[in-house]
Amino acid sequence: MKKIILLLSATVFLISCSKTKYTISGTATGIENGKTIILETQDAAGMGLMPVDTVKVENGKFEITGKATEPSFHMLQVEGVQGKFPFILENGDITIVINKDSINKSKVSGTYNNDEFVKFNEELIVIQKGLMDFQKKNTPIMTQAQQTNDTATINKLMKEYSTIQEGVNTESKKKYNSYAETHPKSFISVLIIQGMSNDPSVDVKVVEKMYASLDESLKKSKPGKAIELKIKESKTPSVGASATPAAQQAPGDSK
Repeated sequence: MKKIILLLSATVFLISCSKTKYTISGTATGIENGKTIILETQDAAGMGLMPVDTVKVENGKFEITGKATEPSFHMLQVEGVQGKFPFILENGDITIVINKDSINKSKVSGTYNNDEFVKFNEELIVIQKGLMDFQKKNTPIMTQAQQTNDTATINKLMKEYSTIQEGVNTESKKKYNSYAETHPKSFISVLIIQGMSNDPSVDVKVVEKMYASLDESLKKSKPGKAIELKIKESKTPSVGASATPAAQQAPGDSK
């Protein structure tokens, strides 16, 4: 019996590791038959989005298949629905449930990185809740103050908002860092570290340490290679700078 269980476990493991294509199984309740679903990605110049694939809705369902060389963010656009839905395209079985009334409320699940993406966003929403509650409560008050030129109220609200925002930014930064440090196999982590590598205020040694802990597959990804390049550039002397300052001739030295 133990041998059978081990054999079944090994079979499941091999199947899960052999995913060489993606299958997006979509539910689009309330979307008319024949409406187009467009899969989009960022163009080569990074200036906009371009279509990758299109399919038609049939009986509230759609399916998109293909192969992904590495995980990357993509968008789904639904004909007749305002906005776009972001998710991570990667090989595996991805399930997307479209909310036609508010596409931001659509759901994605099924693969490791998409499940992590959802959890990460949920945790960020908790951190940002105080700021969102403040905005919801005080927007009408701010509008009224602006209409009546009540500068005292305007300044008071702006000061309170800035204080809350500063706290949210601090906690969000902590969340980004702790996530990247504890999730070496997550695509979200390599994107966080890439963002850090582009921030001049972040110590490159911190970036290098976090990069080193990433899974090898992420190091070989496009954002992983971009991080590696940034680290190398930080260690390369700028043009015109002396590689050995001690060798520079002192002023007045007439050797």
